[in-house]
Amino acid sequence: MPFILINSGLIAFFVFTNHELKGFLMDQLIPNRSNDKGPPKNLFFYVDMIASMVPIVFSVALKTTERWYKSENERKEAQTIKLQAEIQHLKYQLQPHFFFNSLNNIYALVDSSPATAKKTIHSLGKLMRYLLYDTDTEKVALQKEIDFMTQYIELMKLRFSDKITISYSFPTVPQNIKVVPLLFITLVENAFKHGIPASSEASLSFKMEITDTFLVFTAKNQNLPKSDSDKSGSGIGLENLRKRLQLLYPDSHSFVYQVKDEIFTAVLTLEI
Repeated sequence: MPFILINSGLIAFFVFTNHELKGFLMDQLIPNRSNDKGPPKNLFFYVDMIASMVPIVFSVALKTTERWYKSENERKEAQTIKLQAEIQHLKYQLQPHFFFNSLNNIYALVDSSPATAKKTIHSLGKLMRYLLYDTDTEKVALQKEIDFMTQYIELMKLRFSDKITISYSFPTVPQNIKVVPLLFITLVENAFKHGIPASSEASLSFKMEITDTFLVFTAKNQNLPKSDSDKSGSGIGLENLRKRLQLLYPDSHSFVYQVKDEIFTAVLTLEI
């Protein structure tokens, strides 16, 4: 605002001075010019005003555009920093959540099968190494995510009896296909947490399909929601996943789930 006021004042001053100076000189050079036929005196004032306003309008427009670009860049930078911080926060939520669930599985095996528990700890070490060192990037190779899920599912199989049927079907994919890390493991964990009954039979299945432009991951399990008194899970899994998808794939994902015939089905679709 001060920039516009100062320039407007200066332009008015120079237009007025220029107009008066022209009038004075013309009166000196042509004393009887009032009798001459020609353009009225005020016309020159308007012409001077318009001619002088052109550079000031251009200058104001240039300055305004410059400020707008600066403000927009600052806004985008702040938004990017906030986005990265929120994504990192969600990731830090996921890792302890995953570790806690895995420790519960090992704890259940310590008394009943010490040898299996020992093997599970070794497998968990490999999984945690991936979590700590390989996922600290914006995207990872999809094949690494598939290998990670496969190891986790095989680890989980060690805990359950033959009454629990666990199946999965994952493709072998080229290394150039990359995705945001740790998206699918949430659905795998959720299926184990909510789909395993205490004593009866049950089945869980996981499937990934890839076309030219889409990746579709499907998880199915029996719908056995936790009671309010059950503190075995923190309840952040699906909500965490939904937030991460909104932040990282805002216009290129679909995430839906439903319960039908007592079967919980979650389907995550990504554009790749």
